[in-house]
Amino acid sequence: MLHLRVISPAGSTEDVLSILRAAPGATHVVLLRDAGVQPSGDLVEADVAREAVDGLIAALCAVGVDHTGGITLEQIDTALSDAADVAGIRAPGDPADAVVWQELLAKTGEESRLNGTFLAFLAIACLLAAVGAITNSPITIVGAMVVGPEFGPLAAIAVGLVLRRGDLVRRGGLALAVGFPLAMTITAVATWLGHLVGLFDAAAVFGADHQIDFVYQVGWFSLIVALLAGAAGMLSLTSAKSAALVGVFISVTTVPAAGYAPLALIFGEWAKFLGSVTQLAVNLIGIVLAAVLVLLLRRGTWHAAEVKRPLPKG
Repeated sequence: MLHLRVISPAGSTEDVLSILRAAPGATHVVLLRDAGVQPSGDLVEADVAREAVDGLIAALCAVGVDHTGGITLEQIDTALSDAADVAGIRAPGDPADAVVWQELLAKTGEESRLNGTFLAFLAIACLLAAVGAITNSPITIVGAMVVGPEFGPLAAIAVGLVLRRGDLVRRGGLALAVGFPLAMTITAVATWLGHLVGLFDAAAVFGADHQIDFVYQVGWFSLIVALLAGAAGMLSLTSAKSAALVGVFISVTTVPAAGYAPLALIFGEWAKFLGSVTQLAVNLIGIVLAAVLVLLLRRGTWHAAEVKRPLPKG
């Protein structure tokens, strides 16, 4: 279940209560008069079954409390209540299949921001991938996959395309367009400096016995894995099964390819450089295509009133 909190102007409170009373999955409704300070108003709280949240948020947005007051949602880990059990039974559908579109917009909007933290994680991930290539360590490359933050912007682009949210597409595209070139440049400089001080031997890095050829060898399975990973990632985001995201991170070769490409470029391994860049592009495109397809299949529950709100600035 999710915990819903609404700050409502006094004139809209009865409408909010009526919506909650009529919602099949809402329970534990609480009203605190004049509890809101900024913005001012009444505080209305309720616990709502996940599968009923999307329609409820749309109804609340229709009466304008998202503009005149505020709506927040929080995850409830445990609810011990007969009333909560009844609300879950009355709510249509299954909670694992329910998409809370406003929650999805908030997640993808936040995780696709171009900021110092995103750039730092991406640069560290590419550096780890380069170290994994230099030391012939697939385990280090897997670690780089987990560290990489690129799925957030990719998910934002997919959500933006499906819901026709140009702001999300631009935000995600900007993060990728700036983040990958910058991280790859940092990796190239670090590679050059490492070789300059004799930290590693280039001949050994590109030897025949390496176990990381998958990073730059592009084939049909590159696209297939990217499509499967994109589908699994978007299913995870839309069904609140976040544990599956780890599997997504360690199944695609976006970050390994981005980390290997500067290494190959510095030492003039042009075929491997082009293969790595192509691998990166195939993975990025495949993930977005699969995520878009998953969202199109699940789009039947979205409400225009709640998905057209502008993203927070910054």
